[in-house]
Amino acid sequence: MRMRGHRSRAVVAVTAAAVLGAAGCDAFGGGGSEPSASKARQAKPSPSPTPVWDGSPASIAAVGDSITRGFDACTVLSDCPEVSWATGGSAEVNSLAVRLLGASKAATHSWNYAVTGARMADLPAQMAQAAGRKPDLVTVMVGANDACRASTDEMTSVADFRAGLEEAMRTLRRAAPRTQVYVASVPNLKRLWSQGRTSELGKQVWKLGICPSMLGDADALDSAANLRRDTVQQRVEDYNTVLEEVCAKDARCRFDGGAVYAYRFGTDQLSHWDWFHPSKDGQARLAEIAYRRITARSS
Repeated sequence: MRMRGHRSRAVVAVTAAAVLGAAGCDAFGGGGSEPSASKARQAKPSPSPTPVWDGSPASIAAVGDSITRGFDACTVLSDCPEVSWATGGSAEVNSLAVRLLGASKAATHSWNYAVTGARMADLPAQMAQAAGRKPDLVTVMVGANDACRASTDEMTSVADFRAGLEEAMRTLRRAAPRTQVYVASVPNLKRLWSQGRTSELGKQVWKLGICPSMLGDADALDSAANLRRDTVQQRVEDYNTVLEEVCAKDARCRFDGGAVYAYRFGTDQLSHWDWFHPSKDGQARLAEIAYRRITARSS
């Protein structure tokens, strides 16, 4: 009995040692040998990803329409690019280029390819010009003229607006794959109408053909006039949705989040020549909106 008990205890001890040994291999990698490849991979820290967005670009190109050309900010029915929110050198505006690059560098490392009257269909050609400079950043502000037509039937369709923006982005990416893009929303045209219609001079200038779909018959408040303005406003909102969606597909693109559309331009921010385009003060506000968005740490 004593021998059998001793033998049984020995078997138990050997079995326990085997179990512990097996557990040791699992928990400690074979009793102190090098960890398995999978364990090593788990233990190795992942490198920090390189940020895609750089809030300190060294060069800027601007594309778009009359707003970016500073139209009617200095004299009636004329461009005034020196007060452009994007690239102007005026101290009154403190443009995006000046804020990001400094006044002296902005004069040599920023380019304005916007054209008064431009629509989304014109953007790919402008983008090709901008891409030729290989800028660190391109600013885009376009869409108001797509809604500002002779009638609502002539407004650019949402589908064509999307196709134009997508083509412009492809044009840029073929020539400048690392260039960053800031996309500004289309302003609230109905609010501009409600502000500008308080000026008799402004309404006279509007009759020369400034945004007739929204500003025509400025004092009319009948159902047809209200429907016309609401139709234009809805198209602007649809355009802004397109700007946001297309921009979101590109890792190096930032939409303004609707900040320009939401900005409440008052009479001080509107041109006293046409009471529709931004004044110098309005241009400064656009520059501030863009600067905040571009330099924000997260998208």
